[in-house]
Amino acid sequence: MENNELLAQVTAKAQGWLGEGYDEETKAEVRRMLDADDKTELIESFYKDLEFGTGGLRGIMGAGSNRMNIYTVGAATQGLANYLKEAFADLPEISVVVGHDVRNNSRKFAEMVANIFSANGIKVYLFENFRPTPELSFAIRELGCQSGVNITASHNPKEYNGYKAYWSDGAQIIAPHDVNIIDNVNKITKVSDIKFEGRPELITIIGEDMDNKFLAAIKTLSLDPEVIKRQSDLKIVYTPIHGTGVKLIPDSLRNYGFTNIIHVPEQDVPSGDFPTVDSPNPENPSAMAMAIAKAKEVGADLVVASDPDADRIGCVIRDNNGEYQLVNGNQIVMILLNYIMLRNREMGRLKGNEYVVKTIVTTETIKAIAENQNIKMYDCYTGFKWIASVIRDLEGTGRYLGGGEESYGFLAEDFARDKDSVSAISLMAEICAWAKDRGMDFNQMLQEIYLKNGYSHEEGISVVRPGKTGADEIQQMMKNFRSNPPKTLGGSEVVLTKDYSDLNCTDLRTGTVTKMDFPATSNVLQFFTADGTKVSVRPSGTEPKIKFYIEVHDTMRDAADYDRCNADAAKKIDAVKKDLGI
Repeated sequence: MENNELLAQVTAKAQGWLGEGYDEETKAEVRRMLDADDKTELIESFYKDLEFGTGGLRGIMGAGSNRMNIYTVGAATQGLANYLKEAFADLPEISVVVGHDVRNNSRKFAEMVANIFSANGIKVYLFENFRPTPELSFAIRELGCQSGVNITASHNPKEYNGYKAYWSDGAQIIAPHDVNIIDNVNKITKVSDIKFEGRPELITIIGEDMDNKFLAAIKTLSLDPEVIKRQSDLKIVYTPIHGTGVKLIPDSLRNYGFTNIIHVPEQDVPSGDFPTVDSPNPENPSAMAMAIAKAKEVGADLVVASDPDADRIGCVIRDNNGEYQLVNGNQIVMILLNYIMLRNREMGRLKGNEYVVKTIVTTETIKAIAENQNIKMYDCYTGFKWIASVIRDLEGTGRYLGGGEESYGFLAEDFARDKDSVSAISLMAEICAWAKDRGMDFNQMLQEIYLKNGYSHEEGISVVRPGKTGADEIQQMMKNFRSNPPKTLGGSEVVLTKDYSDLNCTDLRTGTVTKMDFPATSNVLQFFTADGTKVSVRPSGTEPKIKFYIEVHDTMRDAADYDRCNADAAKKIDAVKKDLGI
């Protein structure tokens, strides 16, 4: 599309936002963009409508169809309300749960969402204040609701907010409901289609009682309460990074029996500005810097963190030299699943129908651990809605032990259906106590896992390309990888490719093409080499970036070989990145 044509389209679209129904603040913002000499902001704000991705609706806050504001959030809610009334027309009452995080405008959006649902005759349970995302999932199931909405942008920068829609099982929405909701949202063509005037009698405030039920359920996940009694004074530094975790995670750790929880006071302050960090993402070392400094000050055994909506977990342990180092997302999932599978076996709980789940971009070492424990492992797409889909499909026949993804998300329970840092942090502390009780530090335990199951090292690289031009560039990069796939990666021949856009798995040595069994297609490419290296490429569903996931493998001869494996892996990953041109 020519620039002049695009500008004409977005200008016409923006002028529509100057009409009846839009508030003066919004109109003033739109006029400012229309009058500006530089039309970049106007184009970015109106060139498309926000769409549901792997994490729902997410975008920068501001005026425009491609921004998070009362009108885009209102249209999404009205469309969802209309679809709920279609899907559950036989119920005497439809009910939903509405929650939110600490971000700027989150409470405002949440109250507006509650009002729109109630204006449509839908019963609403609105949390009294910010809460962790997994508690909303839990509440939907606990209250027997048909849907739920959480206002959150997870770990995105402070300019963002988001809208996560959930179904009756407490999971984020997938097909066919996501498509049907979008169809209904697209039918909302004017502001007057949105019912903003709430019915207070249909809105019930919930809070502490639900907290207590959620924490009690999480306590049931503990697999070795006796070891916690012996190691109750384990030094645990925890930071919520200004987010919702401050509400429940310290309580959950105390509920498990830990007595020495050390806070980072500056980051206990809930704030949508995230004043002490550049980005509130626990996978970034800079976001963990204050917690690490506190750990050094007190000699902590473990450092844990949650992101702003407390669904992701960050973790820091001591390395071989006693220095604090970040545990990556793959290792977090690996450590948690290894412990859960091992303890279930030790306790005689395995009956043969147990299973674990990981996403396709998460380390293959988890598959090795599961095979060694004779436990079934399922692969699924990125996003916890797909892990929840596996749980739903196996409900009543299989017993879910846990599942996770490399992006620092883990779910230990099936009474919630979204990643949960409250339970993950509680279990991670238990694992640290368990290792210490066996005379091992956390790093030695990690090395033991690699010795038994094979060494792997993973690195994720995000190439950010914001805006309309960035979206086009990302699309072109995916086309190039499909038309000109790499022949070698890190010096090893590419022998297998998987293209999830058509579900074709191609053996490059024989030319054999087989179909993969997945519930839908997805814009993901994977390359596998002769030496076990795996590279996954996918555009983000929620952020303006294309993601590369590199995984290399090696054999550890003994614990002393760990540093050599790490060094060799770093060199190998650098070589792979060079081959990929990133």
